[in-house]
Amino acid sequence: MISMDSRTPEAGDGGERSVIRTPPGEAPDRDAPPAGFLYVLAFFSALGGFLFGYDTGVVSGAMLLLKEEMNLSALWQELLVSSTVGAAALSALAGGSLNGWLGRRACILLASLVFGIGGVVMSLAPDKVALLVGRVTVGLGIGIASMTVPVYIAEVSPPHRRGQLVTINSLFITGGQFVASVVDGAFSYVGRGGWRFMLGLSVLPAALQFVGFLFLPESPRWLLQKGRSQEARRALSRIRGGRSVGEEYDSIRASIEEEEEGKEAGGGGLIILRIFGHGPTRRALVVGCGLQMFQQLAGINTVMYYSATILQMAGVQDVKRAIWLSAATSATNFVFTLAGVWLVERVGRRKLTLGSLLGTGLSLTVLAVGFWLSARYSPPATLHPVDAQNSTCRLYGSCELCMLDPDCGFCYRENDSAVFDSSCVPVAQASTDHAAWGRCSNQTEATSSPTWAYNYCPTSYSWVVLTGLLLYLAFFAPGMGTMPWTVNSEIYPLWARSTGNACSAGVNWSCNVLVSLTFLHVAQYLTYYGAFFVYTGLVALGLLFVLGCLPETKGLQLEDVESLFTGPLCSCGASSPARHVQYSRLDGSDAPLSDDDDDATETD
Repeated sequence: MISMDSRTPEAGDGGERSVIRTPPGEAPDRDAPPAGFLYVLAFFSALGGFLFGYDTGVVSGAMLLLKEEMNLSALWQELLVSSTVGAAALSALAGGSLNGWLGRRACILLASLVFGIGGVVMSLAPDKVALLVGRVTVGLGIGIASMTVPVYIAEVSPPHRRGQLVTINSLFITGGQFVASVVDGAFSYVGRGGWRFMLGLSVLPAALQFVGFLFLPESPRWLLQKGRSQEARRALSRIRGGRSVGEEYDSIRASIEEEEEGKEAGGGGLIILRIFGHGPTRRALVVGCGLQMFQQLAGINTVMYYSATILQMAGVQDVKRAIWLSAATSATNFVFTLAGVWLVERVGRRKLTLGSLLGTGLSLTVLAVGFWLSARYSPPATLHPVDAQNSTCRLYGSCELCMLDPDCGFCYRENDSAVFDSSCVPVAQASTDHAAWGRCSNQTEATSSPTWAYNYCPTSYSWVVLTGLLLYLAFFAPGMGTMPWTVNSEIYPLWARSTGNACSAGVNWSCNVLVSLTFLHVAQYLTYYGAFFVYTGLVALGLLFVLGCLPETKGLQLEDVESLFTGPLCSCGASSPARHVQYSRLDGSDAPLSDDDDDATETD
């Protein structure tokens, strides 16, 4: 181990400061800026994450009411979910240009305004078409916020707090999902029209974020990039609590000047083309987009969008009970994301992501096994009544096969030990609440009446599925739920940060569309346990990707992260150094430091 004398003193205010930065894992120095205003910035910024999470969570319970009230087909259910995601994918891609043009602050204000308008449209929607328009509008706001908020928080944060503060955005996403599930549970008792309150309440946090950001500063790095140096210094000083920011300001300015010189030497051009032509940034983009892709292919938003439906599929019969159990899964997601906020600067991004993927794969296996047990021991159809319409429902020999056909439902009686007098019959066209004909066509509350099951089967294995859901969120939330956004906010140089985050957020939302738009249909063709086994395989691929390609960024200045991607693409993970070498410029010197300089320190 090589180290410099740790007793090097600091000079006075007008002299030269020590070139040794605090190594990762050690306590910040006594001159670290106060955290209060940073957390105010993070709070109002992360309200964008709260809106993202609220929309993700609220649609799960609202869909159970909407599909009955508006008689939604599986296609319309998927459209109402995925339309928001598709709009978010497009606006996230456009968000890169908007961020470069308008700035981070203006984009967050725009996102909260658009989201608020969408919330009003959804709450007043007279039919499913108007509701679809509201869902698309909300998606436009979510997409801009999803790529802007992590960038803004990362750019205003000091290195030793950056990971924690960016992860607060993910904490607010899961907090929004939890609040949404509680709102779903509360308004499920309202009856007809309860979904309007569920969807419309999103206007409140959007309004709070809009008002709050009217009084918050722009990112100093963006201001410097635009040549507004005096505004940048004032903003940085305000963010750092009025303390001296000369050294940090000079470091950021020098980095931006180097980038501008490189841009002029390279002839400028479209930023995305410059990214593809610059090896380290191109490799960073592959890693960032890969993380966002595997976050969605692990099935997280299938679990969040359809959690109440999944619990019904697993045999939870009562709609209200399914909604409240969905709230329990959201609470688990929130609590373990909070654990991620605590762990990110202690364990590091790479280890946290690897452990998360390993646990996620195992819990998806539990979830798949739970559905397999439910299917394996699915009650048989013992009655086959004459069907005047000659539908295919009478051909199914078990509840599992009957449930997979959206045109059929299961009519049965049960006692404490068994299901009996069961049959598969067509569902009514007007409502899925009852059968088209026969003994389940006129449902009453009488105890002697048979039970009508649409989209679920009676089973004693619901607890296995619920356990799988809770384990899934416990493992996913602290790592894969948070790290893709945290890592993407760190790994791009300033000139590529907006575009890089826009591309990775676009990949996230595009994969989100793919998964959410296909889940119900995949479940119909592959069965529910087959769908979750597919997600398990995709998580295994994600584990291999992270193992080979994700370097550790903990404790590094944003301007220093680019050096991690100078080697071949997927040698990053294997070559992530156990040692951290960090440098500061000497006052009055423009010469870059090297690993051989005497002013360097290495720590094991």
